[in-house]
Amino acid sequence: MAKKKSAKKSGTRRLYPWLWALFVSPFVGFFLFLGLAAAGAFGPLPTFEELENPRSNLASIVYSSDGQVLGKYYVENRVNVAFEEISPNVVNALIATEDERFYRHSGIDGKSLLRALVSLGGEGGGSTVSQQLAKNLFHNAPKTKIKRVFQKFKEWVIALRLERNYTKKEILTMYLNTADFGHNIFGINSASKIYFDKKPSELSITEASMLVGLLKAPTRYSPIKNPDRCKVRRNTVLQQQVKNKVISRQQYEKLKNEPVIVDYDRLNTRIEKNMYGHGELAPYFLEELKKDLNTWCEKNINPVTGKPYNLFKDGLRIYTTIDSRMQRYAEESVQEYMPGLQDKFFKSKKGKKNAPFSYDLNGEEVDKLVRNAWKNSDAYRNMKDDGMTEAEIEEVFNKPVKMTAFSWRGARDTVLSPRDSIVYSKYFLMNGMMAMDPHTGYVKAWVGGIDFRYFKYDHVRAGKYNKEKKGIMPAGGRQVGSTFKPFVYAMAMQEGRSPCEQVPNVKVCIEQGLPKPWCPDNSGEYKEGSMVTLREALANSINYISALLMKQYGPHAVVNLVKKMGVTAPLEPVPSICLGTPDVSVYEMVGAFSTFFNKGIYSKPVFLLRIEDKNGNVLQEFTAEHKEVMNEESAYLMVELMKGVVLQGTAGRLRSRYKFTEPVAGKTGTTQNNSDGWFIGGVPDLVTGVWTGAEDRSVHFYSTAEGQGANMALPIWALFMRRVYDDKSIEMNRGDFEKPKTPMTVELNCKEYLDDFREEDYSNDVDFDNLP
Repeated sequence: MAKKKSAKKSGTRRLYPWLWALFVSPFVGFFLFLGLAAAGAFGPLPTFEELENPRSNLASIVYSSDGQVLGKYYVENRVNVAFEEISPNVVNALIATEDERFYRHSGIDGKSLLRALVSLGGEGGGSTVSQQLAKNLFHNAPKTKIKRVFQKFKEWVIALRLERNYTKKEILTMYLNTADFGHNIFGINSASKIYFDKKPSELSITEASMLVGLLKAPTRYSPIKNPDRCKVRRNTVLQQQVKNKVISRQQYEKLKNEPVIVDYDRLNTRIEKNMYGHGELAPYFLEELKKDLNTWCEKNINPVTGKPYNLFKDGLRIYTTIDSRMQRYAEESVQEYMPGLQDKFFKSKKGKKNAPFSYDLNGEEVDKLVRNAWKNSDAYRNMKDDGMTEAEIEEVFNKPVKMTAFSWRGARDTVLSPRDSIVYSKYFLMNGMMAMDPHTGYVKAWVGGIDFRYFKYDHVRAGKYNKEKKGIMPAGGRQVGSTFKPFVYAMAMQEGRSPCEQVPNVKVCIEQGLPKPWCPDNSGEYKEGSMVTLREALANSINYISALLMKQYGPHAVVNLVKKMGVTAPLEPVPSICLGTPDVSVYEMVGAFSTFFNKGIYSKPVFLLRIEDKNGNVLQEFTAEHKEVMNEESAYLMVELMKGVVLQGTAGRLRSRYKFTEPVAGKTGTTQNNSDGWFIGGVPDLVTGVWTGAEDRSVHFYSTAEGQGANMALPIWALFMRRVYDDKSIEMNRGDFEKPKTPMTVELNCKEYLDDFREEDYSNDVDFDNLP
């Protein structure tokens, strides 16, 4: 019996080493693998220098001239903030939920790790904030489970090194600056702004808890995709804070019923804009600016990486000339006027053949327009790239699907085929609008369309890279109509002629160099067959007088002048350009007109002031190009001529309907078939151009009363300038245009100049709304 007991005891003793080895081996294995990871057996680890300067994707920020953030360019929408800029509510929620012993461990929490191993991850992964930071900074998602295990050991090593080299505050700050909050939102700064429209320092307990709750699974707990789960998760974070005595049970009972998001519509808008890197303002401008910045990056080397700067990763600070107040007023003016104009356009097309296209097109021509639009779409190109046949693509083209369509009364959920959706989109009138300071060349406002989410083509510049000139050039424009006429009249003013000079309002034919005589007609009957002043002629946009001046000075001289005023668009030197046949961008037309308002000096529009690196070091500053095109007197005479357009001509409704008493000079423009409506107007310190028209020129008003520039474009200018003038925070000369310092060589008092001057021709008692 004793022998049996002795044998049993001996057997148990022999088991002890095995049991001990079984117990100890996981820890030995853990430290062995940890040592191998530290030695680089599972791949390279970051050096000390890389830990000090972690490779993180920083968004480049675009600022307005008055210090507002217009937008960002990024791979990850992330802008770093300091620990002091983060609300304690965020820090408390994070530690209570993700790492309760954060201040007591050195990168690895043994207790949490053991719990995770025993539960096989059922009670959490045991990752500390330091480990999660290591994962955020240095690793992409592994493709296999084995690679994930190896990565985990590397994260532990990195976490230990982070703890040795940084304070706890620095680790918390770096983690919150790199965390993924879903919807392509990275970092606490961007998350605060997009989810709650607040700074991170302003977050409440519930808001901070919601954001911390997202860290576990941003998509699963998204307030947009899964609002109910999001609220449950938010309340779990609140409970953790009760458990860790950050908040009381009474606070929790009060806070748990608060809504997660107050205004989902505004949140959806902010998330949608975040997809493009746009803020509340200037989406078209930001897309055009991106082209210039990419060109700059290609030509400039980042000394840290030894490679060209990366606009989306290097955290550049970009300062522009845009004034956020004027930009807002410009966008608001478009939003105010265009819905009513669009309603009139819909009514004008109701029941009409080929609507929205012109009735004089045949079915084949209409189908070609629609199919060309389809073939230029991303959807068509993607299907071609996927190897689909034309027959398969045709089936998609005609198959109705669910989609969201634009309307001025809000997005519409509907069912349309791609073909029908293209026809629907062709109904909408577009805008291009730019305002600039004529003295500095600084662009102050830029509206490239009616809604960037649905219509992405920019109607201000739509620039393309020009290899020969190594820069972005306007890709094209729209026919400018009578807004071209001031360039022709400028030839006369440079020759010393007066706006008061009388000329015969009779038909003019030009024959030289043409296969047959060119004899344009007037668009109205204002004083036909009588003598008119040049001032009257421009004010009423009389074609006979434009043709007369063209005949006297020749198309080549006019083209040369216009090129000196910054227009790079193709200009064929033919007589008809005097009526505005060329296609020119809003960007170049406003720049050219600035010459008249800047004493004859052309200022090339500039919208980029300087570029800084992420540390605030200036990389490059930009200045406008200035050159004298005409003398001061000639420029002033042109302003006087264009003041007549407002006082007694086609822009008269500025005074009658919009009650402008301030001095304004400008020119309306309307093209053939009313396809394009223009108004370019100037006050002493601001020149603004507006174009309105449909994407296709065959889509237009039939009535000139509705389709002329005075109706399609001028009202937007008026609404914009009224807002600008009413904002006293905007420093601007609200008086008259400055006269030349030297005595004038021509007479501007037409009463003295003309023998048959009639007072009533220059009075304001005119029905301006019914002028031609």
